[in-house]
Amino acid sequence: MAKRQSLMDFLNPSLYDGVNLTQQGPPMSQSTTWKNSFEEAQQVLNNFTSNQDLMGKCLSFSDKLTETFKNDGKVFSCGNGGSHCDAMHFAEELTGRYRKDRRPLGALALGDSSHVTCVSNDYGFEYIFSRQIEGLGRKGDLLIGLSTSGNSKNVINAMISAKKAGIYTVALLGKSGGELKDLADLAIVVPAETSDRIQEIHIKIIHTAIESVERDIFPENY
Repeated sequence: MAKRQSLMDFLNPSLYDGVNLTQQGPPMSQSTTWKNSFEEAQQVLNNFTSNQDLMGKCLSFSDKLTETFKNDGKVFSCGNGGSHCDAMHFAEELTGRYRKDRRPLGALALGDSSHVTCVSNDYGFEYIFSRQIEGLGRKGDLLIGLSTSGNSKNVINAMISAKKAGIYTVALLGKSGGELKDLADLAIVVPAETSDRIQEIHIKIIHTAIESVERDIFPENY
């Protein structure tokens, strides 16, 4: 009868020929992880703010956003995963509040659960945002699409539908910018390669855009 292997047998590194299951080198300390992470984030921000082209595009973004609201247009936002959370964050600080009380501004993050499950089931996940834009968007509105890769198919389709409807499109991106870089009317590409660093700059762009709008439309709050 073959010997039955125990849990300790499975955990014995000597049983795995050519595979070293032991840890290689000392682990990075928690304090080093924190320091490196913050320093890396600071470097990405410094690279962004030192790029005059990117800063000029941010100014164009806030100018267009302000113009949209002054003309009684609506602003839509969309993204997937963490970018969807950022899209919601952006919209709620416009319809709710940012720093001080003021009247709500018309904004909506696309992708409520009933709509997403309906369209995903009947048409496909790649159409969850475009179907809403086609139903809700009008000429003079603005769509912001967030994608760290720039290749999110459902955001791409939303941009295509928006442009057909005469809706101005802004894309917050990262890495190479992907397909959305050339599709959007205004593309802001964060010079970083990982989603976490890219999204950290996206939220800074979002907050500063809202502040810029408020300083123009509600100067009494500042």
